[in-house]
Amino acid sequence: MDAYKTLREEAWEANLEIPRRNLAIYTWGNVSAFDKDRGVFAIKPSGVAYDDLTPESMVVVDMDGAVAEGSLRPSSDTETHRILYRDFPGIGGVTHTHSTYAVAWAQARRPVPIFGTTHADHGAEAIPCTAMMDEESARNDYELETGLLIARTFREQGKDPALTPMVLAAGHGPFAWGQNASDSVYHAAVLEEICKMAALTLILNPQAEPLPEYIIMKHWERKHGVHAYYGQASPV
Repeated sequence: MDAYKTLREEAWEANLEIPRRNLAIYTWGNVSAFDKDRGVFAIKPSGVAYDDLTPESMVVVDMDGAVAEGSLRPSSDTETHRILYRDFPGIGGVTHTHSTYAVAWAQARRPVPIFGTTHADHGAEAIPCTAMMDEESARNDYELETGLLIARTFREQGKDPALTPMVLAAGHGPFAWGQNASDSVYHAAVLEEICKMAALTLILNPQAEPLPEYIIMKHWERKHGVHAYYGQASPV
């Protein structure tokens, strides 16, 4: 099992970040790591506790959905991951959790407005929430249809998955992605904190309004724009 050793280790390490960041209890989350050149991704095995995971237990799946390597059953969310890799070119990792505040927004079926600069630092748009999946789709292939629903939401709303690396699946929970598996967990943790802050904001002020666009863009551009000045310059 050496062919995918590095990929499986990447997925394993990222999955261990889920409990470390308090993003899920028991087995309520999964991370995958994608190797675009070989057209495969490594993902957490279904129903296995985080403490019991090893690099060797990660399951490698190809872009047709077939297991390429591994003796365990892959995560039940594998098809959602596969569709996101297929439809969002450039991403290298996907994280799905059932973190409390993000799930609460998903259950409320509400996008998350940009109430403050913490959100604006990480995204210049409201975090989208999909429509509720229809009955026919749910009866078809639920996990595949979840991925298709997320991709369709971004397409219909004109959102760029590279600029908004997170989404709420209505009634279900959050998905986040990034350049690699670790990056996707980072965005999942950011998403949970943003959802928590937004929920508390509405408790304190149910009439709270989003930030003015000029403040949103100031914070977004200072971290991600052409003339960004947040952080340190790259070594020459």
